[in-house]
Amino acid sequence: MIKIGITGSIASGKTTASKILSEKRGPLFSADKIIARFYKKKDFRDLIFKKLKISKRKDLKRLLKEKILKNVKYLKKLEKIIHPLVRKEMRNFTILNKGKEKVFYEIPLLIENKLMKNFDLIFFIKAKKQLRLKRFIKKGGEKKLFDLLNNKQISDAKKIKFSDHVIVNERSLNILKKNLSTIMKTYV
Repeated sequence: MIKIGITGSIASGKTTASKILSEKRGPLFSADKIIARFYKKKDFRDLIFKKLKISKRKDLKRLLKEKILKNVKYLKKLEKIIHPLVRKEMRNFTILNKGKEKVFYEIPLLIENKLMKNFDLIFFIKAKKQLRLKRFIKKGGEKKLFDLLNNKQISDAKKIKFSDHVIVNERSLNILKKNLSTIMKTYV
């Protein structure tokens, strides 16, 4: 089994690249999708309310965003809850797919969380900060939150040192597909 990690800075196009890379090649684990699934579960929401000592409200994500923007300590506390759960799901996914030739993992904070040893190949999806900000805002995000999350990530230069492939995603979808397809041909 070849385990392929896909990472990149916020709004760099990791999700799109992950779908392209894994399409017809192997199963895809998405940390973001796992987290989204967590938020739909009552037990998880209750755990967040309890651990972060916040009052219950219907829109937990909005409440968390407000808290994080006021004080970054809430983000750190939230990560201490979420990251172990995501890692557990990642291990289960790996076991479930142990017979597959290639398995793909989209993990935004792969390098920040020092998960490099878990992968045979690491793809780093890169884009200029201004373009990433534009994409983030287009999807309904706010500049203040983008800046907070972006500043929490390590620099592209450091991420590149741990990556086997760097894919610049600043042009069209067709160019991204072509670049990724060219790279994957070497791993047929």
